[in-house]
Amino acid sequence: MQSSLLSLPQQNAPEVMQYAPEPVPTASYASSTVELGDLKRILVRRRFLILLTAALLTLGTLLYALLTPALYSSVAEILVDPQDLQVVTNDVNPSRVPPDGGITMVESQVSVVQSTGVLLKAIQATNLTDDPEFNGQGGLVNRLLGGLLGSGSAETDRTGKTLDALRRRLAVKRADKVLVLDVIVTAKSADKAATLANAIAQAYLADQASARAKMATDASDSITARLDEQRKRVQQAENAVEAYKSANNMVMAAGNLVSDQELTEINTQLSAAQSRTATLKAQVDQLRRSGGAPDATSEAMRSSVISSLRAQEATLVDQVSQLGTELGPRHPSMIAAQQQLRDTRALIARELGRIGAAAETDYERALANQQALEAKVAGMKSKSLDTDQASVRLRELQRDLEAVRSVYATYLQRAQETREQINVDSTNARIISNAMPALKKSWPPLPLLVFGALFGGLGLGTALALIAEYSSPTVLSSAQMQSAIDAPVFGVLPAKSGGGRRWWPFGSTAPAGQKTDAVAGLALRRLFASSRRPPNWPLVPSILLTSPPEDAVHRGRVARLLANAAAARGSRVLFIDTNAGSGKKEPQPGLLDVLRGEYAFEALSHYTAGSNVAVMGRGRQKAVFSEAQGVYFTQHMLAQAGRNFDLVVVDGGALADNLNASPLVAMVDEIVMVATLNSTPMRDVTAASQAISVMGRLPTGALLVDEAA
Repeated sequence: MQSSLLSLPQQNAPEVMQYAPEPVPTASYASSTVELGDLKRILVRRRFLILLTAALLTLGTLLYALLTPALYSSVAEILVDPQDLQVVTNDVNPSRVPPDGGITMVESQVSVVQSTGVLLKAIQATNLTDDPEFNGQGGLVNRLLGGLLGSGSAETDRTGKTLDALRRRLAVKRADKVLVLDVIVTAKSADKAATLANAIAQAYLADQASARAKMATDASDSITARLDEQRKRVQQAENAVEAYKSANNMVMAAGNLVSDQELTEINTQLSAAQSRTATLKAQVDQLRRSGGAPDATSEAMRSSVISSLRAQEATLVDQVSQLGTELGPRHPSMIAAQQQLRDTRALIARELGRIGAAAETDYERALANQQALEAKVAGMKSKSLDTDQASVRLRELQRDLEAVRSVYATYLQRAQETREQINVDSTNARIISNAMPALKKSWPPLPLLVFGALFGGLGLGTALALIAEYSSPTVLSSAQMQSAIDAPVFGVLPAKSGGGRRWWPFGSTAPAGQKTDAVAGLALRRLFASSRRPPNWPLVPSILLTSPPEDAVHRGRVARLLANAAAARGSRVLFIDTNAGSGKKEPQPGLLDVLRGEYAFEALSHYTAGSNVAVMGRGRQKAVFSEAQGVYFTQHMLAQAGRNFDLVVVDGGALADNLNASPLVAMVDEIVMVATLNSTPMRDVTAASQAISVMGRLPTGALLVDEAA
């Protein structure tokens, strides 16, 4: 009997009209990525995660700051001058200021201060290996591990641990554009921190002095080791020179060859002899030219004898002249005077002859001496040519000797200088500020840590919220929803109506909020404005609302809001709820009974008191029906509804879980998907859209619910 009822409508019913709504013109929708304006929704939705992360991080930081022992920092300042003290001109470490003003050199001193050698000196000076804070023996866990694991060398292990601990507590910094190093040491005691900072500064100065002394010592030792070799080279060069002189019979006097000295002296004598010979020859020639008047020569004029005789001659001439006047030529006195005059003139003649003979003799002697010297010079020149050939090699040997002597003298002087520099400190580094015990603790800075933890926690919580959102994205905006379903969003409804009203919108006793009504009415207008119904289509206008399963409450509310908005405009609305009565053991007849053809449509639609909305429930799900049968009775129902109603609103439920609604999907005008902003997962939206496409349609639009509105 039941089978006949199911098959009868299929046999006698007219052909089902096929209605395929015209597709909505393709729109250019935004990408489905998260926009900057959507971050607020993400942060608001994930606010508890953000606040919890910030609270946990702040609490952990607060506990750390309260339980961590206080630390104190002290600073010692060291001035490092790139130009060292000029104590010695010829220094082992010559001072040269680099083009950058010494910044690079001072930066390298930062590593020197932190070097193992300097720190070990500071550790030894302060007996830091006995301090439990630094030697790794302060904690109970460290002592237990040390007792269980043991160590190959306890002293070495303690020193290594102390060194590592001191490095962790040490910071060496240089401020910008200054040549001052700040040695910062942190310890649990302010006095200990100051002591360690000063010890490291002193150890640095001592290390610099020691390094320079070691450099001077090494240089002195290296030069001294070369002195013996240089001395031997000098001796070898001297022996070579002397052996060459002996082999070539080259006698030296005052640094020159004796033969050269003799040749020079003889050349000098020869020059003097030639000059004397020339002078005497000139005298002889003059005497020969004077003939009978030899007294006109310069030798006669210079002779004292001639001068005396000339004076006597003049006196006698004057006497003879006087006597001749007074006594006459025959007077004896006159005769005697004349005789004396003749004798004087004879003496003058003899003296002049002697002078001429002496000049001839001197000339001959000088000429002989000149000739002898010339012969000797000629002989020595011949010998000197042979000596000059040997002197070429001798001068080369002497130059080598002088060079070796100069190098030896330089080495000897430098060895003495470097030996003296060992005890001279030329380092121009000094402590300009000793470390003082700190008055305030440097760690932990409670306000700064709490402030940083609070904002760090907010940042970390925000990052976790974004990661959680991106790992499971939700609907964040209308543009994202439009891109996901490739259909427009007709409106965004607030989740709450406000004023404490109930969410059921039918009836005048509990109307929805004015804003919600306005948004619902505007969405309904947009929905029908985009509809592509044929002008003379006999079926009543119809809307089916669907959503993912988790949005069932909002979907039902939105469906009722649309029905109420249409009713508020005077339209008669049929509201079909496919979920009503599904939880009852004996549900009332409803939509499923109409789709099976068991009940007439007019018998199951009931108006709500005080409104223009008639309601139809889901009905009894006691038998199945074919899709063609359901489509036929859906069309028949919508055709009959057009006589009494202006609009049919269907709460279609989650279509992925409600296959009985497929006949409605095939015949309704609009299929609207409902989703909640910042709550509905995008994968559920995609699944719902795919379920609609499997039923042969595509979503024609969407309505969003904003829980934050």
